[in-house]
Amino acid sequence: MATFVFYAIWLINKAISIYMLCIVVYALMSWFPNSYGTAIGRFLARIVEPFESLFNFATIGMISLAPIVALAVLSFVQMGVNYLGQLLLGY
Repeated sequence: MATFVFYAIWLINKAISIYMLCIVVYALMSWFPNSYGTAIGRFLARIVEPFESLFNFATIGMISLAPIVALAVLSFVQMGVNYLGQLLLGY
């Protein structure tokens, strides 16, 4: 049972880390013209924009802080998953 919990926690952490990387790549794509029109840009837009749109309130002028807030929220979720894993495994 402990190995299942360990691997489930590990898998959730890796999935969150990969999603955080997708958010960073999608945010950096804004620096390059027409990068959102590529296949990778369209794919990242489909998976990142629904979550990032929850944080559209975080803007300063024309600068959107939604990716930063989304990364912070995912970081807190990842810390919570790690803490829950520590409680379940007794470390």
